[in-house]
Amino acid sequence: MKPMRHHVNKILAFTRFSPRDLLVTAAPATLAIAALCLLAYWLVDPMPPRVVTLATGQENSAYEVFGKKYAEALRKHGIQVQLQRSQGSLDNLQRLNSGKVDIAFVQSGSTSQDEAERRGLMSVGSLFTEPVWLFLRDSVKAGELKQLTGLKLNLGPEGSGVPRLFRQVLDANGVTPEQITASALDNTPATVELLEGRIDGLVFSSAPDAPLVQMLLMTPGIRLFDFTQAEAYTRRLPFLSHVVLPRGIVDLGRDMPAHDVHLIAPTATLVARGDLHPALVDLLVQAAAQTHGGAGWFQQQGQFPSPRYTEIPVAHEAARFYKDGPPLLQRYMSFWLANFFERMWVLVVALGALILPLSKVLPPLYVWRIRSRVFRWYGQLRAVEQALAAAPSEQRDAIHAEQLAHLNDIEDKVNQVSIPLAFADELYGLRSHINLVRQRIGDAATG
Repeated sequence: MKPMRHHVNKILAFTRFSPRDLLVTAAPATLAIAALCLLAYWLVDPMPPRVVTLATGQENSAYEVFGKKYAEALRKHGIQVQLQRSQGSLDNLQRLNSGKVDIAFVQSGSTSQDEAERRGLMSVGSLFTEPVWLFLRDSVKAGELKQLTGLKLNLGPEGSGVPRLFRQVLDANGVTPEQITASALDNTPATVELLEGRIDGLVFSSAPDAPLVQMLLMTPGIRLFDFTQAEAYTRRLPFLSHVVLPRGIVDLGRDMPAHDVHLIAPTATLVARGDLHPALVDLLVQAAAQTHGGAGWFQQQGQFPSPRYTEIPVAHEAARFYKDGPPLLQRYMSFWLANFFERMWVLVVALGALILPLSKVLPPLYVWRIRSRVFRWYGQLRAVEQALAAAPSEQRDAIHAEQLAHLNDIEDKVNQVSIPLAFADELYGLRSHINLVRQRIGDAATG
């Protein structure tokens, strides 16, 4: 075993290049490149956060229901979504602007494009229409909004955005807020007040999936107000759209409702802060497509999510999704693996900026390191020659003998020097020069 190992070591000692010298020469540059790449990887395009906060809405609202679906969708990719109940759209906007949440459901008409841009907000997309539901007791014989004067209506808390919206609708009908008795209860307690007969009606805006909507549509003694002038409202208030609740959609067997009901509807939008990581925007818009992409009471298959119906600028990643679909890598890889490769361009740029100049510096350094093993002995030879030249005549023999012994010692050490075969001529040149100096010592001694 030992002879074989010795033979292998001899072969490695006489290769055309020296891996050890190459490693020592390149190690500082390699470490510098690795450090700079890591710095670029973390600072230029940091990893997506593992936790985000989503502001939803009131208890039993559609916002809360959909918030739970988003949390479940992102949990599959290792992202925890912390849900925060709120009063509604305006409250969510305030939380976004103050940095308390990362994403939130916001109703169209709640802000303006200029204000959204100033606040650094971006839309992931419009998700669904959320009609204005005005439920009244059957005893209230109001067919027009102007007939609501003198009634007790719950408009919801101010943070929901519905009070502001409904006051605009009343104002379009010439009804002032003072002409109705308005309360500001949350939807659930307001529903109890309506069923107990302590208020005449309640207003809220929500998708038809909301449990309260489903329950009130089928509750005896409660009727849904028909906005027969819905198309006119959309012309007066552009953020509204006209939707129709088809006859029998609630219960075909019982023919509920018994006729088409016209409704006015703002659009629910998923809004994010401008500093939300782009990879999370990709995930959110994909979750939106899964959650809201089907057909519904007021939408066709594939109508939502959409970059339309919102006054808030659409995020670049969301706009790309609506145009081209999911990112290519995310179609075939897990989210985190695809995100890693998408971020690799940062490393490519960093490596290109460093490797190109270093490729011109490292080869000369490697050559200098190899040749320095040979060239440093020329200093010793020069010292021997200087000692011979400066030797006094009376001490010449002793100095010659001393320098000859020194020269023999140099030769023994040079014979142990190992350099790649590509530089063997340097080593053999040194040996011939040692012999030349030895010959000069011999000639001087005999002379």
